[in-house]
Formats: sequence, C-alpha cells, structure tokens
Amino acid sequence: MNLTKKMLLGSALAYSLSIIHVQAQIEDKRGIVEKGAELVKVQDGFSFTEGPAVNRFGDVFFTDQPNNKIYKWNAISNEVSLFKDEAGRSNGMYFMLDGNLLTCADEDNQLWSIDSDGDVQILISAFKGKKLNGPNDLWVRPKGGLFFTDPLYVRPYWEGIRGKEMEQDGEHVYFLSEDRAELFRVAEDLVKPNGIVGSPDGKYLYVADIGDKKTYKYEIREDGYLTNKELFCEMGSDGMTIDSRGNLYLTGDGVTVFDRKGEKIAHIPVPAKWTANVVFGSLDRKTLFITAMDAVYTLRMKTQGVW
Repeated sequence: MNLTKKMLLGSALAYSLSIIHVQAQIEDKRGIVEKGAELVKVQDGFSFTEGPAVNRFGDVFFTDQPNNKIYKWNAISNEVSLFKDEAGRSNGMYFMLDGNLLTCADEDNQLWSIDSDGDVQILISAFKGKKLNGPNDLWVRPKGGLFFTDPLYVRPYWEGIRGKEMEQDGEHVYFLSEDRAELFRVAEDLVKPNGIVGSPDGKYLYVADIGDKKTYKYEIREDGYLTNKELFCEMGSDGMTIDSRGNLYLTGDGVTVFDRKGEKIAHIPVPAKWTANVVFGSLDRKTLFITAMDAVYTLRMKTQGVW
C-alpha cells in the first residue's frame, strides 16, 4: 500500500472513530433529526466549551472559557481554528448581521463586540454604576436591541470582593436598545436566568431559569419590555436555540427539544456529563452544533435553524 493510500485510510479511520453511535437512543417523535444521522465528535481536548454562535456563512464560533479562547468551526472543511486569544472569558455569543460578534465577557462583567479582526469594543461595563454579575447569554431581536441574562457564577479568576459579593441586587434579565443609549431590566423575578432566545418572528422571548428548573415565555413589546410571562416547560437550561418550526432546544442532559406548545418531542443524548449549549450551523442551517464539556459535536437535522 503506497503512502497516499495509507494516509487516506488513516484519515477515514480517524473520522469513523469520531462518530458517536447514539442513533438508537435518540428520542424523536416528530422526525426532526435527519434519517440515519449520527452524532459526530468534531474535536475534543478543550477545558469547557460554550457559547456557539453562527455567522452568515454557517461557520460556528465557540468558546473554551477556562482557557480564555474563541474558536471557529469551518462549516465546509469541518476544521477548527483559533479565532481569538485573551477573549475576556467570553461565554454566550451572538453574531450581528454586520459580522460583529457579541460576547458575554465575564472576566470583567462586560458585554463586548468583536470585529472580524478580533478588535474589541466594550458595549456594557456596568448597570447604574455597579458591576454586573457576569453576562451569560444573549439574543438580538430582528427589530434591533438585545436581551441578555446576568446570573452570578463565581469565577476562580475574579479577585478580591468581586468573588464574594454581587453588586447588583439580584440575578436579572436586561435589554440594551439598538442605539446603545438605553439599558434597563426586563425580568427581575427569576432565581438564576441563563439561556435565552427569541422566536422566529421576534415576538416572543424564552428565558431559562436554571436555578428554578423552569423555562418561561414572554411577549416582547415594541420598546423592549416584556409582558405576559407564562411557564413554557418544567425544565431549565444552560444555553439554547430554536428552529424555524418554533421548536426549542434546551441543554443540560444532552439536548431536549420542546415544540412551540411546550410538549417534549425529542431528546438527543450526548456522551458528556453536561451539555452546555447548542446552535444550528452550516449554510443551510441544518447542522446542530453542540458544545459539551471538553468537546464539540455535530448532528444533521431535518429541521432548520433560525438565527
């Protein structure tokens, strides 16, 4: 066997070993997973993966928060490369239409905007003169303006009193206007808000209260305030996403999917103690990209992502 054939065989073997055979365990009542699709481990060796965000080309950027890095998964080549070092301990992220990447940079409890060259603009550094707890996840509505959650997770890299006491009076959800001139709270009665995402039509906001093991649905007013809070499902979530049918994808024990009425319709097991976040990638937005502990995974879907 010549060297080229050996290399090709080695590559094929390495790829086959990355396929996680969970098809038999996938619970899929509505046929949202592509027939015959299996979970693929794209890459491991990270410390803790989080914050997947998709750009307009379908590439997914994600964080390795303990190592303070942001990586890029190329949707065409299936390769992972480093995008930014010294990334502000970024957690949840979201791409703007102009290509700027918004990140919840909790190293200094801030919200950042990062351009394609990796240059940073600080959008938020405080609320009413006091440090935020640590922005965690965010979503940008189609009409403009963004919502973000601000739970408290004490970080080992915080120093002094910051690691012991919160400056805010609780863990809340905030809205930042499109012109960045207004910042105000829109939900103040949650235990520990975490994952957040909006509906395809931009009319509703879903917020996971991971501290109370519940996810809520709100109507979004024109001015950014929230009304008509209702219980969506009896499950909290770390990060989450939504598809074009309005199905909501929650994380924690793998990925659990609920339809727009809050009925559980699918569960995708992931071979990790904790599944942190999920987003739809690839140009057709039919590749579910999953961050879980030290690795990232993909799964081909019939349903199509929105954001």
